[in-house]
Amino acid sequence: MTSTSPESLIAGGFSTAASSHQRLAGKVAVITGAASGIGKATAAEFIRNGAKVIITDVNDDLGHAAAAELGPDATYARCNVADEAQVAAAVDLAVARHGRLDVMHNNAAIPGRFPQDDMASVDLADFDAMMAVNARASLAGIKHAARVMAPRRAGVILCTASAVGVLPLPAVATHSITKATIIAIVRAAAEPLARHGLRVNAISPGAVRTPVLQGKVSVMSASSPTMSDELKQMIDVDVNDMMMGPEEVAMAAVYLASDEARYVTGHNLVVDGGYTVHKGADTPAAR
Repeated sequence: MTSTSPESLIAGGFSTAASSHQRLAGKVAVITGAASGIGKATAAEFIRNGAKVIITDVNDDLGHAAAAELGPDATYARCNVADEAQVAAAVDLAVARHGRLDVMHNNAAIPGRFPQDDMASVDLADFDAMMAVNARASLAGIKHAARVMAPRRAGVILCTASAVGVLPLPAVATHSITKATIIAIVRAAAEPLARHGLRVNAISPGAVRTPVLQGKVSVMSASSPTMSDELKQMIDVDVNDMMMGPEEVAMAAVYLASDEARYVTGHNLVVDGGYTVHKGADTPAAR
């Protein structure tokens, strides 16, 4: 009997172990904002489960590097999701290259500038930019995915929202608004899409250990007087201990994209260790 060490199953932080049950075998997916973080982790899990993936981003260097790391089932394409034509082009690329689109994951997002918790001086230009990338782009992704999925009467659309869209965090007040809007878009789109045999769901992660969030948390803490003392202390001690890995969100995406979730639509799957239930920023997340 041959033993396999754990180290041999990990490459670049992602599992490469062969699965006897590939939950997305033969599927074709487009994932926006997939050069790093949640998008990249989701692309890796999709591929591990048998899918071919078009990963898109605006960071070409990271995007090409991610595609090379993920292997032949990953293709990188530049896509600024604030431009509807580029979203449409990403969808068309999947169809041209693979003949179909089965999963559209609208994941790209921007955090906006800080501070955000003074409504008397809210930066509306920054808010508009966040809405364009976070919320409007999700609707554009739904539109163009449905355009190619509806004729086949099959397909799944996912949108990355956030726990702060469920329970707003004052330190990211305007960002919270954009994420709540994504949840509203998913709920509003579910019934019209169901008429065409399509499913649409949101995923709302809590704090995730991604390069974007790790780079912003200290700024958020310093610029937001309304943030609780407990949360600031946690950030000062060790920001990584309060965050989950992006793989946790990726596994939720695999479930929603798979046939196992064929009766799940219009749902917002919260993956936050229970934070939005007990509002305990000073309490360790459930694991």
